[in-house]
Amino acid sequence: MPLVNPEEVLFTAIRAQGAGGQNVNKVSSAIHLRFDVRASSLPEDVKHRLLALPDQRVTDEGVVVIKAQRSRSQDANRSDALTRLQALVDSVATAPPVRRPTKPTYGSQQRRLEGKSLRSRIKAGRGRIDE
Repeated sequence: MPLVNPEEVLFTAIRAQGAGGQNVNKVSSAIHLRFDVRASSLPEDVKHRLLALPDQRVTDEGVVVIKAQRSRSQDANRSDALTRLQALVDSVATAPPVRRPTKPTYGSQQRRLEGKSLRSRIKAGRGRIDE
């Protein structure tokens, strides 16, 4: 598993959203984490899979943006954001298994065709009766 280098991550302290009274209004305890995937030291295949993710946190410029505001402590939010970034990188660290297409067996093909012909005979019997 490739580790994210903390020196490649940009942290910005911002004010948290939501209810919380005076503490929220005057203290910048939330953290905005920005991580440029293209300029990082991650392996190339991990970079490609990370950029290909259908995730809102990855921008079109290839920057991962994570906002952490769960805690009242800036340090706790910083470590939470870094943990979430590492979890995102870990999710694409291993390549998905290659799918090898398989062919249906001869028996399954015969059973399918037999079912189709049976259904065809049932439907053919539903027509008008000519006298």
